[in-house]
Amino acid sequence: MSADLINRATQAVELARNAGAQDAWATASQGRDVVFEYRDGKLEKVKDTTSRNLAIKVYAAGRYSSHRTTDLKPDRLKGFINEAVAITRALEPDEYRRITPAALFENRPGDDLDLVDANVETLDRDRRVNWCKAIDEVAHGHERVISATAGVYDGTSTSASASSNGFVGERRSTYCWLGTQITLKDQGDKRASDSFYAGGAHIADLPDAAMIGKTALERALSRLDSRKGPTVRTSMLVDSRAAASLIGRLLRPANARSVQQGRSFWASLIGEQAFSDKLTIIDDPLIRRGLASRHYDGEGISAKVLPIIENGVIRNIYVDTYYGRKGDMAPTTGTPSNRRIEPGRYSLPELFREVGDGVYVTSWLGGNANATTGDFSLGLRGHMIENGEIGAPVSEMNVTGNLRDLFGRLELVGNDPYPYSTTLAPSLVFAGVDFSGV
Repeated sequence: MSADLINRATQAVELARNAGAQDAWATASQGRDVVFEYRDGKLEKVKDTTSRNLAIKVYAAGRYSSHRTTDLKPDRLKGFINEAVAITRALEPDEYRRITPAALFENRPGDDLDLVDANVETLDRDRRVNWCKAIDEVAHGHERVISATAGVYDGTSTSASASSNGFVGERRSTYCWLGTQITLKDQGDKRASDSFYAGGAHIADLPDAAMIGKTALERALSRLDSRKGPTVRTSMLVDSRAAASLIGRLLRPANARSVQQGRSFWASLIGEQAFSDKLTIIDDPLIRRGLASRHYDGEGISAKVLPIIENGVIRNIYVDTYYGRKGDMAPTTGTPSNRRIEPGRYSLPELFREVGDGVYVTSWLGGNANATTGDFSLGLRGHMIENGEIGAPVSEMNVTGNLRDLFGRLELVGNDPYPYSTTLAPSLVFAGVDFSGV
C-alpha cells in the first residue's frame, strides 16, 4: 500500500509540472477509523470508515495554492491538477511562498519509532464489544450511576509525500483508545460526571478495560456534593491530566506566525529568562511509540529534538518556512510533535503535603487566554487542599492572571507525566494564584 501511495504522490507532482507549475508537493493518504460505543448495557454505535485522498500544494509563477481530492482515478486526477495549476496562476503573487528548501530534508532520522501494532490492524468485532462490556460493567458499579457510555476507537493511517525538489517520505501508524464517560445523580437535580480515556499506538500499552471503568467511576464519585469555591489567593496544584491544557495555552503563541504578526507575548522574550527555572519544555518527535512521533513534519523538515524552554529560558519557537521568510527567522519546524516537560522529584501525595492549603485543579471548564498579552481567565473543577490532603470538591470557580507571571510562579514539579497526551506534563504547583468563586 505504501508503494502505491508513493507512486500516486510522485505522479501528482509530475502532472503539476506538466501543467506548468514550477514546483509541487503532493501527499497521498489512506486510513481506516473504527468506532464502537456501548451505552448502558447496549451496543449503541458502530462505525467503520475508510478514507483515501490526495492533497497537493502548487507553486506557479510566484503564486501558491493548496487543493485536495478524494477521486484518485488517473483521468480525473489529471483534470483536477490541471485546474489547480490554472487557479494558482490566477492568484495574487506572494514572494514568500516557496517550496521547502531541499537542504531541510537532510539528516532525516532513521529511529524505529514503533508506531504500528499489527494487533490493532486485526482487531475484530468480538474483542471490541468485550472491551466495551468490561468497561461498562465496572462503570455501572454504583447505585448513583445514571448513565455511562463506553467506547473503543481504533484505526490505521498511511501517507506518502513527494515533491518536485527531491523529497520522498512515507508514514504508517496505528492507534487504539478505550474510555468511558459516567454521569451520577447528585443532590437534588444536580449531576456529577467525569471520564477516563487511554490510548496509544500499541494495545499492549493500554490499561486493562476494567481499570479504565474503575478509574472513571472513582473520578465521577469524587465530584459528588461539589460546591462553589471561594475567592482566594493561594497555591494551585494542577493535576498532570489537566497540566497539558495549561501548557498548551502557554505555547500557543510560540510560533513564527504569531510573532511576525505581532500577536505573541513571546516576541520580546526569546533568549530571555521568561519563566521559573523549574520549567523545561522539549519538543521531541523521536519518542518511541509517542502519540505525535515522526521522522519529518508537514513541510518535510527532518525531525530533531528541539528545546523550547530550558530552565525558564526561551530557546526556540516553532518556525515554518513561510513565516520564517517573512519574519527573517531560521526554520525549526512549523508544527509541534510530542512535548515533554522535564519532571521533578515529587509524587502527587508529596505535592499535596508541600502545598498544605490551596486548590487542586483536575480539569478546566472553558475560558480564554490572550496570545498577545498572556492574560487569561479559566473555569475549573477540582478540590480544596486542606492540611496537605485532598478536600471538598469545588466548581463554579475561575482562575485569572497572566501566563508569563503564572509560569514565573511555578514552584514545584511532579514526577508523574500524564502518558495519554501529546504533551507529557507532570503535576505542577504555582504560588500566589488568584481564584474567584463565592
